[in-house]
Amino acid sequence: MPIFNVHVTIENKSGISDPEGDTILNDLVLKGTQKTVSKIKTAKMLKFTIKEKDKKSAQSKVQLICDDLRIYNPMVSKVTIDVFDE
Repeated sequence: MPIFNVHVTIENKSGISDPEGDTILNDLVLKGTQKTVSKIKTAKMLKFTIKEKDKKSAQSKVQLICDDLRIYNPMVSKVTIDVFDE
C-alpha cells in the first residue's frame, strides 16, 4: 500500500479575528522595516504520514480523523487538506 504525506492546514474563516497575526503585523509596523505588508494571518498545520490505497482515500481518512477528534471548530475554522506522494 502506498504511503502519502497529508498536510492539514487550519486557519480562521474570513471575518474571524486573528490576534496572533495582528500582533505580528503590528510588530512589523512598529519596527518600520516591512511597509509593504498589510495583513498577516496565522494558521496551524498538522502533517500526517499515512498508508492508504490512493490519494483520495488518504484525504478521506485524514478528514475523518480530524472530524472524529474535533481537531478544529467548523464554526470558525477553515480546513484545507493536501495530499502528496511520499
